Amino acid sequence: MTKPIQLSPKDMISAYLLFFVIHGAQVGVGIQGFQRIVYQDARQDAWISVLLAGIASHIVAFFMIKTLEIYGSNDLYGIQQDIFGKWIGNLFNAMYVLYCSVAFFSVLRNYIEVIQVWLFPGIGTWFLSATLLIVVIYAFTGGLRVIVGLAFFSIILSLWIFPMLAFPLKYSVAESLLPVLENDFRSILKGTFSMTFTIIGFEILNVIYPFVKEKKNVQKHVHLGLLFTTFIYLSVMLVSITYYSEGKLLKTIWATLTLFSFISFPFIERFEFIAVCYWMLIILPNMCLYLWAAYRGAIRLVNISGTKFVWLFSFFVFIGTLFVQTRTQINAINTVFGHVAFYVIFVYPILLWMLAVLKKNFTSKKVKKDEQT
Repeated sequence: MTKPIQLSPKDMISAYLLFFVIHGAQVGVGIQGFQRIVYQDARQDAWISVLLAGIASHIVAFFMIKTLEIYGSNDLYGIQQDIFGKWIGNLFNAMYVLYCSVAFFSVLRNYIEVIQVWLFPGIGTWFLSATLLIVVIYAFTGGLRVIVGLAFFSIILSLWIFPMLAFPLKYSVAESLLPVLENDFRSILKGTFSMTFTIIGFEILNVIYPFVKEKKNVQKHVHLGLLFTTFIYLSVMLVSITYYSEGKLLKTIWATLTLFSFISFPFIERFEFIAVCYWMLIILPNMCLYLWAAYRGAIRLVNISGTKFVWLFSFFVFIGTLFVQTRTQINAINTVFGHVAFYVIFVYPILLWMLAVLKKNFTSKKVKKDEQT
């Protein structure tokens, strides 16, 4: 078995902070416009697809934690090395680092597009990319506790945004949800699959688990975080279905942000501008956690310092943002990444748990046999 990660007390975090980490990693650019994608498949039953996606995340998180509990203080990268061996394990580790890197890139590029469309159409991609990357680098160099603190404050300071969804309710038509279950179950499951890009993020648990102090409380706080995320997504979807007409929702790319555009106050006429700007606080934990997870895997593969890694990583991401410019290219990346993420997040953890249990049983039997002889 690979050696567990050696951690100093200053690197550890309390279990209750997992609520903020999980929720902060899940809620990001996906919530700005996931309604149209899911509605295309499940129509007025799209809220059921959201609910099923939330249930699936709870099931997968349960198996993730069970796998991590078998290894105690080791993360996914160490587990893969132990189960598959050094070479194949490192190949899987490299693939997971690539997955985290693409997730980071996808979040960054989608948010840049939102800024360009809603706020500053004439501003260059390179400027926005460089600015956001500098902020991420600054947070990353502070260490895990700073990143977790960022996730905590991003949720606390952005809670006021979601009650604003109550404003469109006075124009909503509840009959838009009817008839319930008119669509076949296959269409609803297809809508659930389309939620993948939006609901991922909780897989960060695979890397952060060794850094948690009270591991017996991990299950509770992780599932509370997932439950809160599901509640947010379900609420947004229900408001969107009842507010928009069918044709309007299918044509609205950023349905959540468009909902904010109907909100106005005597002192704020364009509330959606405030929401877009404030959204940076929401997506920063996304990017920082994925960057940190990629770094934890990279140091298993090569000897590299955190400072050197973050600058190299940011350089390649910056170059990548310059090549991905059109809405078609961004959509293509989101679609491909969503398909890959489904297998990485919802299929692989269950298979890994089975392999971990089999290896544990085999090792236990071998130890008993050796003791008897």
